[in-house]
Amino acid sequence: MIRNCPICKTLVDSDSNREFPFCSERCRVLDLGAWASEKYVVSDPIFDEDQLADGRRKTIFLDLPERDDSQN
Repeated sequence: MIRNCPICKTLVDSDSNREFPFCSERCRVLDLGAWASEKYVVSDPIFDEDQLADGRRKTIFLDLPERDDSQN
């Protein structure tokens, strides 16, 4: 599978690069740092926090759009 590195946009092949989806360890560490510094965040909780407080939890199904892998 060939994708663009999410950090520097270099083409990366999953068969030949062990850092996939990143092109290098540097880009992988930069991405990790962005998560650690809260540059990236998950905007909405995937479960209802009231249900968690009650000890009840149910599965929530997310209706995500289809991914078109033919463009990359």
